[in-house]
Amino acid sequence: MKIVFTGGGSGGHIYPLVAIAREIRRIYPKKDLELYYLGPKDDFSLILLSQEDFIIKTIVSGKIRRYFSWKNFVDILFKIPFGVIQSFFFLLTIKPDLVFSKGGSGSIAVTYSARLLKIPVFLHESDVVPGMSNQNTAKWAKKIFISFPKTEYFDPAKTTLTGNPIRKEILEGDKEKAGEIFNLTFSKPVFLVIGGSQGAETINDFILRILNDLLKKYEIIHITGNQNLKETSAEALIVENKDMDKYYHPVGFLNEEKIKHAFKAADLIISRSGSGSIFEIAAAGKPSILIPLPSAAGDHQSKNAYAYAQTGASIVIEQENLTPNFFMENIELLFLHPEKLEEMKQAALAFAKPLAARAVAREILEYLMLD
Repeated sequence: MKIVFTGGGSGGHIYPLVAIAREIRRIYPKKDLELYYLGPKDDFSLILLSQEDFIIKTIVSGKIRRYFSWKNFVDILFKIPFGVIQSFFFLLTIKPDLVFSKGGSGSIAVTYSARLLKIPVFLHESDVVPGMSNQNTAKWAKKIFISFPKTEYFDPAKTTLTGNPIRKEILEGDKEKAGEIFNLTFSKPVFLVIGGSQGAETINDFILRILNDLLKKYEIIHITGNQNLKETSAEALIVENKDMDKYYHPVGFLNEEKIKHAFKAADLIISRSGSGSIFEIAAAGKPSILIPLPSAAGDHQSKNAYAYAQTGASIVIEQENLTPNFFMENIELLFLHPEKLEEMKQAALAFAKPLAARAVAREILEYLMLD
């Protein structure tokens, strides 16, 4: 049994593939199973996938931008066609039983080649607004899995609501272990601040602006992004009151082993609103403040955030409204009313789909076994 996975190079595309692959192997532990990854070369993604025993093949990846750029001509005329040719011959050689796409750059070359070779394609969409690759792939996909009930563009007859697949291991954290890893005092409520892979600098800069005000009442684990850690930590040393530094814990990146403990320790999570983040926060049952990335394609982060906030699990603050006074007022109001935090926690758990990866894995295996 051979399954080819494809998806863009960001963590939002790759982590769900990892979660689904793990569930496929749990359900179908036989040795005749081969899982492949065919997609753009990205060092972070390839390291993750190699740890999961994927057989990895990379292709040239092009991108169609929603704004004018000379790069569009290079990508449309050269990179994308070359990626299709590469994908076609890889699929011809592998002869997979099914292609599973998570969307993103590079995936359209793979799914289009699968269409030419009459290989069935399954598709998962994380966001309320599908990206261009998934909008096109949906035209020939046999099954489409969606994360949000009101996902745009897709034919309802082909869609199944599963939620966004998350790695169940991130729900196995321990608060005491978090205290050891991050040197937490637990004398104040703990905030987990997640900058995200895009737009982290804006959130980092904002946290630094209000750092002393925050540290008077709260303890902070701040995921800055690896490329921002040195600069953010240096600036924090300048701006923070020295008697408060024990309450501030900046880190560049947290792997699976550490992020699960951070989730467990957090009383409130402040994050961008990519679908992966939302569904992990929800499964952890944590109240949250979401700050959508304004430049996200199709404004999908904003639509994700408001779809989630309608459940009562989160508060959305648009980046243009991210001022110190407004932000602090929202936080202080929450912690003055513990019952509101509890309501948000319960709403998050009600929204969560912690078995999404298993549901998708079952659908894949049932299709292959019945085919």
